[in-house]
This record gives sequence, structure tokens and C-alpha cells, in this order.
Amino acid sequence: QVQLVESGGGLVQPGESLRLSCAASGRIFRIYAMAWYRQAPGKQRELVALINSGDRENYADSVKGRFTISRDNAKNTVYLQMNGLKPEDTAVYYCNADIQPLGVTNVLNAWGQGTLVTVSS
Repeated sequence: QVQLVESGGGLVQPGESLRLSCAASGRIFRIYAMAWYRQAPGKQRELVALINSGDRENYADSVKGRFTISRDNAKNTVYLQMNGLKPEDTAVYYCNADIQPLGVTNVLNAWGQGTLVTVSS
């Protein structure tokens, strides 16, 4: 019914930048909070950044000052600009969003399939 598709992952060297994108598609009435999570090998999935429907942003302490989350409501898309990448940022990054489909009163919590970010020299 609704789908989130991430793009923009890849292999970069420490200190470089990447921009992740996540587009929501389907019969969508409204999107509330949108977020990025990540999961490194052997670790639990953790929240990286969140932006609510009022454009209020929250970040994990580990990425504050380096990552920026933003959204384009006209395109149903959320972005994660990652600067000053470190090897410890290596993980699969997942998009998450609270979406109200057309004709439905419930809000669904949807996940993307993930995109791999590898930071290595």
C-alpha cells in the first residue's frame, strides 16, 4: 500500500560526505514524522535523526553537528546529509515514517529496505 525506498549509500573514505534519500510512494494522505535509523554489524538498530511534521529535528549525540535531516513534503521525501563521516558510521541505514494512507484513519509505521554506508580508507 505504501513503500519507502532509500538511495544514496556507498563506500566513502573518512571525512567525506554522502547524502541519503528516501522516497515514500503509494496512496498517501499524509506523512507525519520521518526518521533515519542505522544498524551496524552485531549491534542493535539505533535512531540517527528524526524530523516531525513541523520540521522539528532531533539527532543522536554521535551525529550532532555532522548529519542534517531534511524533508520535501511535495516529494514525500526525506534526506540525510552526512558530513565528516567516520568508520564508526558504517552501517545499514533505514528510513522510517509514520504514514496515513488515503481513505484510512490509522497511521502506519513503515520501513525502507535499507542502504549500506561503508566508511573506510
